[in-house]
Amino acid sequence: MTAVPTVPLAAGLDVSKIGFGGMALSHAYGDTDPEQALRTLHHAVDHGVTFIDTADVYGKPRDGSSGPAGTNEELIAKLLAERRAEVRIATKFGITGAVGGATATRGDRAYVRSACEASLRRLGTDVIDLYYLHRRQVDLPIEETVGAMAELVAEGKVRHLGLSEVTAGELQAAAAVHPIAAVQSEWSIWSRDVEAQVVPAARAVGAGFVPYSPLGRGFLTGALTPDRISGGMLRAEPRFVAHFDANQRVVALLREIGAEIGATAAQVALAWLWAQGEAFGLPVVPIPGTRSPARVTENAEALQVRLSTVQKARLDGAADLVEGDRRLTFTPQDWISADRE
Repeated sequence: MTAVPTVPLAAGLDVSKIGFGGMALSHAYGDTDPEQALRTLHHAVDHGVTFIDTADVYGKPRDGSSGPAGTNEELIAKLLAERRAEVRIATKFGITGAVGGATATRGDRAYVRSACEASLRRLGTDVIDLYYLHRRQVDLPIEETVGAMAELVAEGKVRHLGLSEVTAGELQAAAAVHPIAAVQSEWSIWSRDVEAQVVPAARAVGAGFVPYSPLGRGFLTGALTPDRISGGMLRAEPRFVAHFDANQRVVALLREIGAEIGATAAQVALAWLWAQGEAFGLPVVPIPGTRSPARVTENAEALQVRLSTVQKARLDGAADLVEGDRRLTFTPQDWISADRE
């Protein structure tokens, strides 16, 4: 097993160079066995993947109502109860409906404080290492939300602040209020819109970048089949359904290069992201999610993969092969940064 190094995501925030996306352990991709999910989390930490990402909205509301569920945070609390000192925990607030049907967001001071207190209780910890605004309330100045988040840092409830799916302008406005340690947005070999403005802005303000869905929600691994897609939340997404066959060209390229260097398609996709971070000059810490301990190991071993200049250039061209964009039909049109730029 590869020794996973730590990297400074931002000043004062050292994290494992690859993280773990906790959403995969909740219901978004189907029901899970909580005991198996906890074993997967322990396996990740055992092998040096100690940057764990969650959100207050991940999981199923117990009563079927909308609003933050928190069950993913409660699962991760079981890990923290035994291994808090080993883990850097990141969580998020701001989405006020369940993932898969959410349209509402809040970023007012009262909500910021209540959401943080609720996450601290569910996680069973007295401090959150990295607290993200999950999605901004677009009719409220982001400075107001970040100002309220900064109060949490001053009170010792939060160590560092992050923003998810913000534009470059929103990031710059937020950073003028309080240092931003990390930006989390979708970024992968087939989702690259953030490279135009958001990634350079992150570098300019001294924030690291945390790509979610670095493996294209599983598509880039080559493991997704039409049958698997038809039973999950991606069943209505054109990139995964109408353009499934065309987008296999990206998977074929990943596999081709993987065969040249003894790596899987997933490992090549992750290695490309780290190389892209080097090209842009900022720390990049992807957070692939999985329910399988074996996949945790496979993803961490991507740290050993080295791409040649020629291979990197070939992978850079994969964007030209992609059909369909990253917008998901179940989310609002302003849900991602590209829709507001």
